[in-house]
Amino acid sequence: MPPATANENSRHSHLVNRVVALLALSILINYIDRGNLAIAAPLLKVELNLSDWQLGILLSSFFYTYSLFLPLSGWMVDRFDVKWVMASGFFLWSAATAVTGISRGFAALLAARLLLGLGETVAYPSSSKVLAQYVPEVHRGLANALIVSGVGLGPALGAYFGGMLVASFGWRPFFLVLGFGSMLWLIPWLKWMPRKGSVTAISTDGDSSAEFAEILMQRSLWGTCGGLFGVNYVLYFEITWLPSYLTRERHFSLETMAKIVGLGYLCYAVASIFSGWISDRWIASGATPTLVRKTFTGVGVGCAGILLLGCVLAGPTFSVILLLLACACGGVCGSNVWPITQTLAGPKTAGRWTGLQNFFGNLAGVLGPALTGFVVGRTGRFFLAFVIMAVVSLLAALSWICVVGPVKQIAWTQRSTAPDALS
Repeated sequence: MPPATANENSRHSHLVNRVVALLALSILINYIDRGNLAIAAPLLKVELNLSDWQLGILLSSFFYTYSLFLPLSGWMVDRFDVKWVMASGFFLWSAATAVTGISRGFAALLAARLLLGLGETVAYPSSSKVLAQYVPEVHRGLANALIVSGVGLGPALGAYFGGMLVASFGWRPFFLVLGFGSMLWLIPWLKWMPRKGSVTAISTDGDSSAEFAEILMQRSLWGTCGGLFGVNYVLYFEITWLPSYLTRERHFSLETMAKIVGLGYLCYAVASIFSGWISDRWIASGATPTLVRKTFTGVGVGCAGILLLGCVLAGPTFSVILLLLACACGGVCGSNVWPITQTLAGPKTAGRWTGLQNFFGNLAGVLGPALTGFVVGRTGRFFLAFVIMAVVSLLAALSWICVVGPVKQIAWTQRSTAPDALS
């Protein structure tokens, strides 16, 4: 290899690694900000004299704008400079977090949460866009796993450090420090993201793109949407209702519950990174992306649901073991969800596809917690809610394995004439 070419490849690899690290950090911050209101809720409710109904609206309001505007953000990421789309969204959601700390009533808090949801819509489409363009298939599992690990680490760190900050200084400093402190992320992002045209994208089998209408005609799109809906149903079931289950039916103390849930999030993050690395090595050894990616997503989400159902049937000690294993299986699945999307869509359509998929997938955040609350309220127990969750997880496994087609780039009918560059 000529020295110039070797130096160029090394520079490209170093540049992409730094950008992937920043994207992983952004998702971690993303999930801390999603859950920060729940951490502050007990103090906030008393100080602002909020009713249970108002608090419930505030806790769910994030998903209203987040789900609704995901397709638009996906389109923007494909249409405009991903560097500035991501930066604008990140600034908006960090500002919304900071504004929460100075809010004086229900209406102001609601507006801040809606803005938070709007800003955070750019995160996954931007990540998919960058990874589809600049990370080869044999490295895409680990790169996505590092990003997805923030799903576990964000709530764990937010609950631990956020809880200490709220307890020591109150809820308003918590939001102000988190919001303004997060904006420091923009400095390396704007510095390290190279100028448009300065780095060439990886080669692809077909340099093509598609609009929403053509994407919606793909069977694999609906397979990934159904699969992500099930994955998110299990995830939001864990985030929103497992703490209540552990304290109400298993009679764990709040301290013990917090340790179990935090360890579960850690298991999710570690399993995600390990599974991403294993999946890449499997593909590098000659296995097809179809076999590898579908195995990890289908088996991961299916086992997560079954193991969680086992929690409600087992004794106290064994139920905790099953819970931790279920969280780990969630990480196994999560590491390979977005590599499938990025490969199917291709670099020029990854933003739109991710936006659509995340829109349908996050409807689970609207439906799941509400349905679980209804079932628990009617039956007085969590058993039927666990059964419903397990069924949804098995349907998601079938969606990944049977509905999603071969994991290779779709040959879109609309062709582009020039390759993209990292922007």
